[in-house]
Amino acid sequence: MLMSVFSSIPVYYYLIALAIITFSVIKILPEWERGVVLRFGRLMGVRGPGIIYLIPGVERLIRIDTRTITMDIAPQDVITLDNVSMKVNAVIYFRVLAPDKAVTKVADFYFATSQLAQTTLRSVLGQYEMDDLLANRDKINHTLQDILDKATEPWGIKVSVVEVKHIDLPKEMQRAMARQAEAERERRAKVISAEGEVQRAEKLRSAAQTISSAPEALQLAYLQTLTEISGEGSTKTVVFPLPLQWMKSFFNKNE
Repeated sequence: MLMSVFSSIPVYYYLIALAIITFSVIKILPEWERGVVLRFGRLMGVRGPGIIYLIPGVERLIRIDTRTITMDIAPQDVITLDNVSMKVNAVIYFRVLAPDKAVTKVADFYFATSQLAQTTLRSVLGQYEMDDLLANRDKINHTLQDILDKATEPWGIKVSVVEVKHIDLPKEMQRAMARQAEAERERRAKVISAEGEVQRAEKLRSAAQTISSAPEALQLAYLQTLTEISGEGSTKTVVFPLPLQWMKSFFNKNE
């Protein structure tokens, strides 16, 4: 009777049942995935990559991606040590080193890492003044990376890089910084101009001392200036002062 019942079932039903059993027993994991196997709720280890075998109805497979994950931290409201309010966002790079811990030690390692990164970003940046925050970004990145790496280590997570992407300052602070930068540029321009005047005065004094020791040099300078003026082709009247030293000889003859 039983044999007659099985013989009446079409062959393709058996093929379908065999395929379902095969797919539930044999799993193929790519190179970047690991499988955490649970047997009756107990951890049996990590398997993969490649072909792995499971006991249908007894063992359960949880796939974990071990590649580096890029997580964008949403802009956070930060108040610096000198009471400047700003919005800061960052990006974090991490990967799963221990898939069994990422499954058994935390409910959702991705969400947990995201929330931890947000709170750490606010607390760390709040310890710096605005100028230090803008100038010491590399130091802040390393501090954030160290804190997050130590906090996620029990979850089997390795945080490799944390980068502060953008700091959004209030409009009033941006205008104040622009005025400060403009005033600093004006100060530098005035200092450079004053230094130029000092150097010019020193050169003129040196030239005067040289000319006073050799009066002929002044006459040559006048002649050179006359040559330059005449070569310009100008039709304007030029009043050119004549040195009194040149007239002494005439005065002496008249005497």
